[in-house]
Amino acid sequence: MDRFSWTTGLLELGETLVIQQRGVRLSDGEDKVKFDSGVLLLSTHRLIWRDQKNHECCIAVPLSQIVFIEEQAAGIGKSAKIVVHLHPASSNKEPGPFQSSKYSYVKLSFKEHGQIEFYRRLSEEITQRRWESMPTGQAMQVNKDSQAGRIRAVGIVGIERKLEEKRKETDKNISEAFEDLSKLMEKAKEMVELSKSIANKIKEKQGDITEDETIKFKSYLLSMGIANPVTRETYGSGTQYHMQLAKQLAGILQAPLEERGGIMSLTEVYCLVNRARGLELLSPEDLVNACKMLESLKLPLRLRIFDSGVMVIELQSHNEEEMVAAALETVSEKGSLTADEFAKLVGMSVLLAKERLLLAEKMGHLCRDDSVEGLRFYPNLFLTQS
Repeated sequence: MDRFSWTTGLLELGETLVIQQRGVRLSDGEDKVKFDSGVLLLSTHRLIWRDQKNHECCIAVPLSQIVFIEEQAAGIGKSAKIVVHLHPASSNKEPGPFQSSKYSYVKLSFKEHGQIEFYRRLSEEITQRRWESMPTGQAMQVNKDSQAGRIRAVGIVGIERKLEEKRKETDKNISEAFEDLSKLMEKAKEMVELSKSIANKIKEKQGDITEDETIKFKSYLLSMGIANPVTRETYGSGTQYHMQLAKQLAGILQAPLEERGGIMSLTEVYCLVNRARGLELLSPEDLVNACKMLESLKLPLRLRIFDSGVMVIELQSHNEEEMVAAALETVSEKGSLTADEFAKLVGMSVLLAKERLLLAEKMGHLCRDDSVEGLRFYPNLFLTQS
């Protein structure tokens, strides 16, 4: 932590913000310090941490001070971490929160996820070294260092070279260990593409395949799940996560909605989506938040809330008047129907069947008889007979 300096948090001339993530705790090696919850900002030149409550508490370390970084997976009750290994602090460093430290690394704990994307962007910046091609005022002052500073830099380069060689050896060992796993993942992607291809052929040649074979194969496709489910680890916990989730929902729900008459209850959607996601289960809150963004993103689906509070997902092309007219025709043919009877006739859940009948009643096409036997709907003869 003695490598960090106090800063205003403002970007300098020639410096560009790359990514930021909320809910990050900063630790001095294995020791916890007072920097518990803040916003972590990555620029082309620095790694900046700013307290979420007290914005005046802001510290930074130049990217040129970073030797290498590594990931630590999340555990039970533990957040995922990025470990940042740093060069020794220079003698002309600006004042910071710590004058000395027994550790040569810091840990960044991501309590609100987003560490995968942040690690990727930080790795890119360290590799590209854009701070060298876009110097700021601070970088220019460092270039005017004394002869003693240049001598120290030579020693640092030697240490860095040894660490780089060790990192390459570690990368080689990891690559060999996960070679079989990579091949397995490649095959899994090929299988998903193959399943999509065969599904399209089934649609084109529906007449040549029996109903039982079609149902059986669709169950196989569903069990394969989503190839790359959207997760908080990848997109963080903010609006970006819900936007990406909404786009993925639109992709996987359009075909099931078309098969079910263009409308599904949110409960059915929740079960269908989580079955396809496998171990990456989705919370009800995240599903609702993602569904609320469907219409604003101009996707082919939308969230609808009935007067009773029942929430459904329906196609943008879903025609309410046609739906009510079909319900009126079915009730007229039978004389009267309960929601349960109507659900069996049209092949939908009792919940949606009741909402459809209530909607037809609201528009004046049906009337009800609420008795001890339950709620029964009849055609509104006042509209059809004078």
